[in-house]
Amino acid sequence: MPHIIYADDHEDMRRMVRDVLEAYGHEVRIVDNGAAAVAAVAEREPDLLVLDRQMPVMDGIEACRAVKENPFTAHIPILMLTALSAVERKLEGYEAGADDYLTKPFDTRELRARVDALLRLVKRETDRNPTSGLPGGRAVEDELRRRVGREEDFAVCYIDLDNFKPFADTFGFAAADAVIRDTGRMLREAVAESGGGVGGDFVGHIGGDDFIVVTREDRATSLAGAFAEQFREVIGRVVGAETVEAGEFTGPDREGVTRRFPIAKLTTAIVIVSPRQWESAARLGERAAALKRQARMGGSGSIVVGRG
Repeated sequence: MPHIIYADDHEDMRRMVRDVLEAYGHEVRIVDNGAAAVAAVAEREPDLLVLDRQMPVMDGIEACRAVKENPFTAHIPILMLTALSAVERKLEGYEAGADDYLTKPFDTRELRARVDALLRLVKRETDRNPTSGLPGGRAVEDELRRRVGREEDFAVCYIDLDNFKPFADTFGFAAADAVIRDTGRMLREAVAESGGGVGGDFVGHIGGDDFIVVTREDRATSLAGAFAEQFREVIGRVVGAETVEAGEFTGPDREGVTRRFPIAKLTTAIVIVSPRQWESAARLGERAAALKRQARMGGSGSIVVGRG
């Protein structure tokens, strides 16, 4: 039975949507603001999150952004409900990460259709990312729970490709795809070469340009350094050693203005996890995202270590 979290500050709307979705066989948890929705996601990951756009405490846009910025909850599909039909308002929601929009008032049949469509996306997810060939989604969470079960501290390396969007926009889809594929291969090989292969370290692909390596605490920093160094070779095979050496390239920004961008590098946030203090993958993701922001303040290609 699919689990859905629905946030809306209007009690009548909450009850109506809950009754409709439960009638179609879904399990629905209702909350009355965006902050409560984010907390509910951390308690139990839903198959779908439905958010009203305008709510007190934290609105739907802020809640959507919080869920999508967390590497361990970003895959959850989000349906935004709104009484605001202006295109600019919808674009704001999509930019925050919403997967679909439904304008109030709506026909309950359309609500069901959009919910079913988003849930089908969940069902189509596999245990392996089709580009990198690495495990992702549920497999990552299973590995984290397995590590917690050992009752030993461990490290989670959250690896992000800095400046990758302008890189992809400039060099094209095929080049970006090759970098993602080769980065996955590089991570696997680097882990194996360091002695953390079969039965040891876990390498996963959360999605997009976000990767994860779960390892022992004493191995994390040296592995992160090796990943950053070998990533230069991955980029070099696509754009050439001269561009990598220059450290920048020319391409269009979001407004279409041509300017210089730094070449893509690996930034790694290392979270040391103590099973005694474990809450959930979502909480770990919040800590990893905060460390990633800290790492970026130190410059592209930085490595930051903190405790979860």
